[in-house]
Amino acid sequence: MPDPGHNPSRPALVASDLDGTLLHSDGTISARTADAWCRMPSIGIQTVMVTARPPRWTHFLADLMGEHGTAICANGAFVYDVRSRKVLQSHTIDSAVVQELAGSIRRRIPEVAFAAELATGKFVEPAYPELHPEDAPAVVHCGPVSELPPDAAVGKLLARAPGRYDEAFVTQVAGIVGDLAVVAYSGVGGLAEISAPRVTKAVGLARWAEALGIQRDAVWAFGDMPNDLPMLSWAGRSYAMANAHPLVVEAATHRCAANDDDGVARVLEIL
Repeated sequence: MPDPGHNPSRPALVASDLDGTLLHSDGTISARTADAWCRMPSIGIQTVMVTARPPRWTHFLADLMGEHGTAICANGAFVYDVRSRKVLQSHTIDSAVVQELAGSIRRRIPEVAFAAELATGKFVEPAYPELHPEDAPAVVHCGPVSELPPDAAVGKLLARAPGRYDEAFVTQVAGIVGDLAVVAYSGVGGLAEISAPRVTKAVGLARWAEALGIQRDAVWAFGDMPNDLPMLSWAGRSYAMANAHPLVVEAATHRCAANDDDGVARVLEIL
C-alpha cells in the first residue's frame, strides 16, 4: 500500500548496484558520484549498495557505506558490515542442494566447472575458468565441489564452462536448475550465479527497507544487468543506466546516463 505521506519526487531510500552502475567501467568511483552519494544522508535520504560482489570486494568503498556501514552482497546472500568486515546475515544454499545442483548441471554440461562463494572466501575447482586471478588469496580450498564441508555456508555457486562465455550458457543452467535455486546473470560472460531459493537483490533490499520502516514506493533503485531486475521491479522508482542490458531498459520506470557519465550522480544531484 502506498504511503500517503510520501512525496513521490523524493525517495526515503536509494539503492544502487555497483558494477556498471555506481562504479565506472574501470571499477573506480568518481569524485562526483562519491560526493552525491555521501550527501544523501545529510538531506534525510538513506542509501544502501546492493551488489553481486562478494563481501571482500566492497572494502574499498567503506567510506561510502553511510552510518550503517553495510552492503547487501552476493545478490542478497550476505549482509555485510564493511568497516568491521563482519557478515551480519547469511542466506545460503543448503549443502545437499549444492551437491544436487552441481551433479545435475554436470550431467547435462560435462565440461562445466564450479566455484563456491563462502562468507570466508572462495572454494574453487581446478578447472574453473577464473575471472579474477588477483582474487587468489581469497581461495580457501581448491578441489571438486564434492569436497565442500557439509556445514559450508555457500552464498553463491558459480558455474562456468570453457568456451561457453555467453548469456545462452546462463539460460541453459537456469533451465537445468529449475525451482531448486535462483540463477542470476550480472553481465560477466558465461557466468551463472546460483543462489538459494528466494535469494535475490529484491528480497535483500525489501528486508533492509522494512527494518528502516520504509515502504517500497519510497525506494529508488539503480541497475544495469538482469540480476538487478528483481530489485528494479520491486522498488517504487527504478533507473536503468544508459549502458544497461535491454531487459533492464525495458523493465525500469526511468532512464539515466551511463555509469561512465555519472548517471546515478546526475539523478541524485537534483535532490
